[in-house]
Amino acid sequence: MKFTEKFDNFITGFASGLLLPVLVGFIIYFFSPGDFSIKEYIARIIETNIVTHSISICVFSNMIIFLIFNRFDMLRAARGVLAVTIVWAGIVFAIKIL
Repeated sequence: MKFTEKFDNFITGFASGLLLPVLVGFIIYFFSPGDFSIKEYIARIIETNIVTHSISICVFSNMIIFLIFNRFDMLRAARGVLAVTIVWAGIVFAIKIL
């Protein structure tokens, strides 16, 4: 069994599609100016009304792993990334409506 065959499943794509945007969010937090705690940083994002923008920037990283999975012909994992990206888009849409 090749390495790509081992990780070519829906759960791998779904998990990576959930975790990578959170990781990107933490990276953005660590490189942002100011000496805020995580709680203060999130409160600041909420009070400045840029929640949907922040989520969209973090979810944009899913495009990279989707293309990597597609390049290595890991189509089941790419399907998982696509599914979780649609879930993230639904969350952004729901926040925008509310």
